[in-house]
Amino acid sequence: MSIYRKPASIIPQNDPERLKKLYRLEILDTPAETTFDSLAQLAAEIFDTPGAFITFVDHDRVFFKSNLSTLEGNEIKRQDSLCSLAILEDQSTVFEDTHQVPDLLESPYVACDGGMRFYAGAPLKTSDGYQLGTICVTDSVPRTATDKQMKMLERLSTVVVDELEQRMMARRAIRIQTDLMNMAVHDLKGPAANIALLSDLVLKNAAGNEKVKELVDKMKVCTGDINERLEGLLHLSLIENGNFKLQKEEVDLAAIAKAAIRNFELLARQKSQTIELKAEAPVMVEVDPGRMQEIIENLLSNAIKYAYPSTPIRIILNTTEKAAIVEVRDLGQGLSKGDMKKLFTKFAKLSAVPTGKERSSGLGLSIVKTLSELHNGKVWAESEGKDKGSSFFVSLPL
Repeated sequence: MSIYRKPASIIPQNDPERLKKLYRLEILDTPAETTFDSLAQLAAEIFDTPGAFITFVDHDRVFFKSNLSTLEGNEIKRQDSLCSLAILEDQSTVFEDTHQVPDLLESPYVACDGGMRFYAGAPLKTSDGYQLGTICVTDSVPRTATDKQMKMLERLSTVVVDELEQRMMARRAIRIQTDLMNMAVHDLKGPAANIALLSDLVLKNAAGNEKVKELVDKMKVCTGDINERLEGLLHLSLIENGNFKLQKEEVDLAAIAKAAIRNFELLARQKSQTIELKAEAPVMVEVDPGRMQEIIENLLSNAIKYAYPSTPIRIILNTTEKAAIVEVRDLGQGLSKGDMKKLFTKFAKLSAVPTGKERSSGLGLSIVKTLSELHNGKVWAESEGKDKGSSFFVSLPL
């Protein structure tokens, strides 16, 4: 170890191509996930170390996808990370005692009190040969790594890369399908619009014919239903395909809920329903206000459609230590066990039917789920059963 010399440059010659590959994987700045944390935890158990990481070396920083240590934050400078050195080697890198390697003391994470004395890292090498980061373990005391431990760490590195590449291929397949669907939707919108125009012409030329008027009115309802579904598909496709960026700012959820209520009061009044807001104190969250209002409006629309006339609908805002929770509660038809399994999926057919013969695109709850997850939130529903009402929840990190 004492003969190790830090390279004059920690930037590999293929760094521009390596970074392009890293960015295509769309892993940087994503939140922690159980899948990766479990792999890091397994590495720590193999070496019996208190620290374990899954890292990705960006242009001027190292991002921690998994950070099982006392080190705060999810990134450090590239120049200060031993992972920046590890990706320069084809084989795994081991420093059994960093303090015996003078060049490594340049890192503040090595030189500080209680700093990194032991490091073992296996490079995350893609199928086309780019080393993007490492899975590594650390300790504040010197250690000896066995050949068996290092082979197991290398196997874990292949599992990490396999997971990343499978996700990339899945996203690519989904985007191709989405593009094809978008083309089909656009192709269908034209004929639907033409049908609506032709219906108006038929109505003008059939003045006084009540039978024709009745048939044309039904055609226009069907055309409106088709357009609503097509617009919903396009909107959801835009979100799921990654062409949708949140514009976050700190806002009071109560203000967003009040705006949503104003937009739906007339609709609720037509069914003699009331919409009530319960918020004991301001609930400040960092969200995209427009998209957050869309979440609440979709839940309100759902409640109005499926709740019985002359019943209240309540929006309840609460907070826990880590999350703000939006609840939309109704006294409607409730949810069966079968319904609970299908919620939040596209075009789900539930046992409940609109109580005012309203139309439903079958996409509202799917949009709620997708928008909530973009905010790193969660959605779920609760119901005691049929005709016992239901509550839909959105949890947002504070």
